[in-house]
Amino acid sequence: MRVVSLCPSLTELVCDLGLADGLVGVTRYCVHPADTVARIEKVGGTKDPRIGRIVELAPDLVLLNEEENRREDAEALADAGLRYHVTRPRTPAETAVMVREVGALLAREEAAEAIARDVEERSERVRRAARGRPAVRWAYLIWRKPWMTVNAETFIDALLTQAGGVNVFGGRAERYPAVTAAEIGAADPAAVFLSTEPFPFEEKHADELAAATGLGRERFRIVDGELLSWHGSRTPRGVDYAERVIQEVAEPG
Repeated sequence: MRVVSLCPSLTELVCDLGLADGLVGVTRYCVHPADTVARIEKVGGTKDPRIGRIVELAPDLVLLNEEENRREDAEALADAGLRYHVTRPRTPAETAVMVREVGALLAREEAAEAIARDVEERSERVRRAARGRPAVRWAYLIWRKPWMTVNAETFIDALLTQAGGVNVFGGRAERYPAVTAAEIGAADPAAVFLSTEPFPFEEKHADELAAATGLGRERFRIVDGELLSWHGSRTPRGVDYAERVIQEVAEPG
């Protein structure tokens, strides 16, 4: 089967399902597994794929994600007669469903079932462990200028919530709302997680935010954005990582 993937996490999933040799096109943002994707043709970005070249590659299937990719590109693929599949998981449970769906499309059901079951079993363990523990109030920043966070409708929120966290901006209407430093300070989260992607936060940004919000510097923590936002074969590790991140706030030192 010839496959084009227009989402980094889906590219990784296809490889982990054992179909790396079937990938004939990926985006320039597809970076895992590094040795494999280095050899695959790049067909543009997630928001600006080269539709004409994708058509020339004659894939049997194009994989997209609702958040990463644009509707108009999916429509252009359909107009060209290409078969595509759009994923949209926002929770670990939905991720397990998605993995099984992709596995079925690629005729890799057994490998997909192993990943999906791993997501479900780890998630159940994490939810059980979180019961009865005091909740940890957090904010999670994905961007600077403006500061941007996540609401309760995101995959990031689902991972951290099942681990025992409470999103101080979870009730915002926008999925990725802009917030001010004053609003972060007023929300008084126990932790402000600064993601390594899409904006590559560093310790200097934690210093900047501590000064701007008036919150203690110890509340600001750099976290792995790939583990907390990529849904697919990385999710089992993401489930465990989210639990560790929350526990480190609940039990400092």
